[in-house]
Amino acid sequence: MQHTLRRCLAMARTSLTRLQPRPIVAASRTQDTRAIASPMQPARRSFASVPQEQDKKEQEARESHNRLPRLMDFPEIVWPSALNTLKNWITIQFIIRPYFDSEFQLKDFIYGAKQALQVVSSRLMGGDLDSLDKLVSPEAIAELRPVIQKLSMTQRRQLEIKESDIYLSFPYQVGIMFDEANDKLQKRFVEITMVFHVMRGLSEMRERGEEIPWNMGTLPEYQDKVFICNYRFVKEFTAGQHSDWTINVANQFRAIDLINETK
Repeated sequence: MQHTLRRCLAMARTSLTRLQPRPIVAASRTQDTRAIASPMQPARRSFASVPQEQDKKEQEARESHNRLPRLMDFPEIVWPSALNTLKNWITIQFIIRPYFDSEFQLKDFIYGAKQALQVVSSRLMGGDLDSLDKLVSPEAIAELRPVIQKLSMTQRRQLEIKESDIYLSFPYQVGIMFDEANDKLQKRFVEITMVFHVMRGLSEMRERGEEIPWNMGTLPEYQDKVFICNYRFVKEFTAGQHSDWTINVANQFRAIDLINETK
């Protein structure tokens, strides 16, 4: 009887031992599962990054297509200089008005410069440079022509400026030049570099009564619409000679493009 009980207990222990889980095998299975899962994780990251990289490239391509190249080899001017402003006032009050043109008024000149900007920019957009021979110097037209011819229609449309879209304008530099090549007659010239800040659609916004933010140049929704124009005007004031103001520099660029260049 005792032998029978011992055999039954031994058989029960053996069956319980077989039914118990094996921790070593379970651990190895867990490790195997992790090993199978881990190689998939980098692949998921790479697949997720592909659309982002494509979107970035497409955005850069669009910006490059819309970006205006330099129209002329002239350094971009954005803001006035305090020192130049003082010099300009002295030059106008003590040189230009007493010795060149007693009726010269800066506000009248700025008004005419805005109108000239509108006319010239419109003809640049249309590629009609031949009609600018009385407004723009031959040297400037020769430099502008190959650049304008290469512009896309999207880029050309950005060139047209409306006078009503100008929200800031100032003379950056007023200079006096003398040409003493002729001993009998000294030629005298006045040169004024103007800067215009423009936002496309500004006049329409004002007509609709929309509030125009003072910091619109820094807001993303306005960055593609803000342009800066550098135009330089020159006029001969030689005694006995009559001439009109002529543009010898016409440069236009988007403010956001200049910011991206300096990054």
